[in-house]
Amino acid sequence: MILSIEELSIAGRDRTIVDNVSLAVREGEFMALVGQSGSGKSLLSQSIGQLLPPNLHASGQVVFEGSNLLERTPKEMRALRGSRISYIFQDYQGAFTPFRSIGGHFDEYQKVHGEKSASVRKTKAAAALESVGLDAALLRRYPFQLSGGQLQRAAIATSLLLSPRLLIADEATTALDSVSGHRVLELLVAKQKETGCAILFITHDWRHVRRYANRLSVMKEGRIVESGGKHRILDHPQHEYTRQLIDAAPVLSRSLKSGLEEETP
Repeated sequence: MILSIEELSIAGRDRTIVDNVSLAVREGEFMALVGQSGSGKSLLSQSIGQLLPPNLHASGQVVFEGSNLLERTPKEMRALRGSRISYIFQDYQGAFTPFRSIGGHFDEYQKVHGEKSASVRKTKAAAALESVGLDAALLRRYPFQLSGGQLQRAAIATSLLLSPRLLIADEATTALDSVSGHRVLELLVAKQKETGCAILFITHDWRHVRRYANRLSVMKEGRIVESGGKHRILDHPQHEYTRQLIDAAPVLSRSLKSGLEEETP
């Protein structure tokens, strides 16, 4: 296992939001965490990288490559984030400072993680953009000069720049239309095959789960109610909440009943 979450709880002053959750992500797999908004999915993902708001506290274990991340110092976590563990958030525009060029972002990202050679940083930045289908000339531009789709790809390129072992995509396609969302996920899957990284995909979109996930866990009100292989859960859900979620996804429901795969958008 690349990541093993064991009896994780996240609490504020007055209540427990994530309650005694255990979850595992295997090396090189595409693991989906599914649930309605407010179920605790994003807070769980933030706890992995010690990114929780200061008014929340996590307890339990988040074991990554044999070490409990909840016991790491802030300095140690800053070194891990971006290099071994990387995030793609729904608000990809928030990953860029308006007054710094795209190249400036890539350059600073690499300097923070110890790359001292300016020429190496430039070469890696150009290769990263090209790997997601963007021209290296965009490095000279500023975020406001790129389209939303270009910025999304640039954010993915940044997240994958240092070849992390675990990529956490937290509702990364929620703000996109269906076609754009599938393009982003096709890109992530291609990069996963190229680098061998594991992906923890936080979503409530069952279309993406059916198409891309290997395994999945279903979260409700801060608890995992069902986990297993994708086909077992989609075809034979055991928990009533899982059945309700699947029934509430019309396209998925039709494909399950007919035994056909969804049509490609």
